[in-house]
Amino acid sequence: MMTYKKSAEEIYRESFEIIRTESDLSAFSPRLARVVVRMIHACGMTDLPQYVAASPTAIEVGEMALLAGKPIYCDANMVANGITRSRLPKDNEVICTLNDPRTVELASRFGTTRSAAALELWREKLGGSVVVIGNAPTALFHLLEMLEDGAQQPSLIIGVPVGFVGATESKVALETNRQNIPYLTIRGRRGGSAIAAAAVNALASEEE
Repeated sequence: MMTYKKSAEEIYRESFEIIRTESDLSAFSPRLARVVVRMIHACGMTDLPQYVAASPTAIEVGEMALLAGKPIYCDANMVANGITRSRLPKDNEVICTLNDPRTVELASRFGTTRSAAALELWREKLGGSVVVIGNAPTALFHLLEMLEDGAQQPSLIIGVPVGFVGATESKVALETNRQNIPYLTIRGRRGGSAIAAAAVNALASEEE
């Protein structure tokens, strides 16, 4: 017989104790620190805080958007599926258009990935929303291009695409977006759908 902890409550409590012991959260406000803790919990990387960057108002505007019932747009089904619906304060709609039948034609027209092309279906509906990019750097780049082109502006962009090609650069572009849209990101190659969904779940609930 192997010896290991089996109590879900004990595992949950101890996990967050370890995160707060091993992670340097001193640079963050209490509200942002709570979100970052959730992001760490999703990936197991207690050094993640040194890569996190966010606008001063990111958490506040994200929480307000969710409380106002604004939709959440996701670049990948893994992000959308990771968002805990019971946490959402206003039964917010969670939308991913990656598998929409129109996306393949749009990808061909724009000469880009399906992940990026799928965002075209959001263009007229983005106003005040929370946009969550956890998978594709091309999606984050295309979102920023749409905004430059006059698309409605979301309240918050959570941009944490993972990868070796374009991930770092897309996040730099997010941090320097000329519309000054509030953002939350992880600099460099790190990121992913689980971290992106965890950030939304933290915004949606006061629970740790």
